[in-house]
Amino acid sequence: MVTAIVLIEGERDKLPETAEALADVPGVAEVYSVAGQYDLVAIIRVKEHEELADIVTKKLLKMDGIARTNTLIAFKSYSRRDLERMWEIGLEEAGQ
Repeated sequence: MVTAIVLIEGERDKLPETAEALADVPGVAEVYSVAGQYDLVAIIRVKEHEELADIVTKKLLKMDGIARTNTLIAFKSYSRRDLERMWEIGLEEAGQ
């Protein structure tokens, strides 16, 4: 599984429509409206890098309302949920 975080600079008057359109793109798992240098953040989860390349270059960059993107490819997940689940392995066998 390939996960990417796409930081998006959008056209301010089109942000709600752009966010909704992004959420409808296959492979886009989540879209967040954020404060700071970027306007939106899209989390993309796909099986292969080629799918990611297609989504970013053929869909997102051609989408109305998106001015610029910065794509970060995740190497490893350190989410609290995943870490807690990892430490719980075997506890059910020990009766805890």
